[in-house]
Order: sequence, then C-alpha cells, then structure tokens
Amino acid sequence: MKFIITQTSITVNTLKKEAKMIKKLTAMLFVMVTFPAMADPIVTDSTSRSTTQTITESTTTVKSPPPTAVAPAVTVINSDVCAVAVSGATQTQILGISFGATMTDKNCERLKLARSTYDMGMKVAAVAIMCQDERVFTAMMNAGTPCPIDGKIGEQARALWEANPHRIPQKIKSRD
Repeated sequence: MKFIITQTSITVNTLKKEAKMIKKLTAMLFVMVTFPAMADPIVTDSTSRSTTQTITESTTTVKSPPPTAVAPAVTVINSDVCAVAVSGATQTQILGISFGATMTDKNCERLKLARSTYDMGMKVAAVAIMCQDERVFTAMMNAGTPCPIDGKIGEQARALWEANPHRIPQKIKSRD
C-alpha cells in the first residue's frame, strides 16, 4: 500500500495506533454482544497474516453458544379429546434430536362413550360400556348388580357370567 503525502503528514506510527484502537473497539463490541450467551462455548481460532510495509499478525477467538434442538409443540386443539401430547429434545455439540407424539387415554374414551350412550337414553348400553373396565365389573358384581351380557341383566346376567368366565374383563396392563 502506498501513501501519498500531501500537506498533512501521516506517520506509520499514527496508522498503527489507529488500527490497534479499531481492533480493541471491535473486540470490546464483540465481547459485549456475545457475553449474555451463558452456554459452553465453541472455540474457533484463526490466524491471518498480511504484508504491506509492516507485518501484522492477529489471533481471533470466537466464542458462541452451541446450536439448540427445540422440542416440537404438539397440540391437542380440542379439549374434549382423550389424547395427551408428549414432546422432548436433546442437543450435544454435534447432534440434536427432537420428537413429539400423542398418546390415547382408553379409560377417558370409555367414559365419554358411556356418557354419550347414556345421554341418548340407552342406560343399559352405557353400563355395559363401563363394565369393560375390570374395576367397574368387580364393583358391580360385589354390589349384587352384575353387568349386562348378551342383552341379559340381573340374575340372568350373573348366570351367564358364571357360565362364561373367559368373557370377564381382565386388568389392562399399564405402560409403567
């Protein structure tokens, strides 16, 4: 780079001082902008070398937070749905993974079906739906009012249940 000297004299030392001040201001601005990111940094070193009339060597260290995996927002829009949303994410320095899914609550569905059937005036059918749960079945038998089976109620239903024990609802294993 050639300098043309006019009436104002600019020395090489003045230019060096200004370059150092610009570097310092740039470094301070960089630190102020990136300081709030309180995460483990990714460190990148770079060296540059340039030759004009002088030789300048500089090293720049860039500290930035790691990339972030974001869990998807799985929404169940209607509140009258027997579903539960589940989502999650994890991130390392190299790989990020996220997932989302919904799970159906079978007991909630049974309650809604029984309520709807009962509201339509089909009370025996509503009780039969509830009796698909082994806890309700056991409670009904213990109360002396056996669950309906094949259109039979009362003592006729009790006799059919005793003759067909394989049709008695079994406990559903939970996913623990």
